[in-house]
Amino acid sequence: MHLAYLVYFLRHKWFVFVEACKLGIPCLGLVHDWSKVLPDEWVPYARFFYGSQPERNPIGYFYESGIAPAFDLAWLKHIHRNKHHWQWWVLREDSGEVKTLPMPERYQKEMLADWRGAGKAQGYGNNTSAWYQANKDKMQLHVETRHWIESMLRE
Repeated sequence: MHLAYLVYFLRHKWFVFVEACKLGIPCLGLVHDWSKVLPDEWVPYARFFYGSQPERNPIGYFYESGIAPAFDLAWLKHIHRNKHHWQWWVLREDSGEVKTLPMPERYQKEMLADWRGAGKAQGYGNNTSAWYQANKDKMQLHVETRHWIESMLRE
C-alpha cells in the first residue's frame, strides 16, 4: 500500500515539477505537496487510494473500507497547508458569506502545474482544459484568478 502510494506520489511530483519549470517556478515545483509526507496526510492518503480492503470511491479509485473520514481530515489539512489549492483562498465568514480572495500569480502557476501534472501522473495526458471545463462550476475562484486560469488554458 505505502510503496504503491510512494510510486504515485513521486510520479505526480515529477510531472508537476516539469510543468512548474515550464511556468518559471521550479522552486515551487520542488517543494510542491511535501506536506503529503507528514503522517497525518500520508497514512490516510495511502489507505484511501491503495488500501488492502478496497471499495470503489466516488471518483473511481479504490479505497480501504472506513477510511473516508480520515481521508477527509487529511485533505482538509492538505488544502490549508498548501496555497496552490483554490480552497485555501476561500473565506467563510461568521455571517455565512463566502468570499473569494485573489490568488498570487506564483500559486496560480503552481495550481495549473498541479492540474497538468495530476492528469499526466494519472494517465490522462494533457487533458487539463477538458478537466477544468467539467469542474469549473464547482470551484469558487476569485474573478482575477478565474480569468488568469482560463487565459492560460486557452494557450
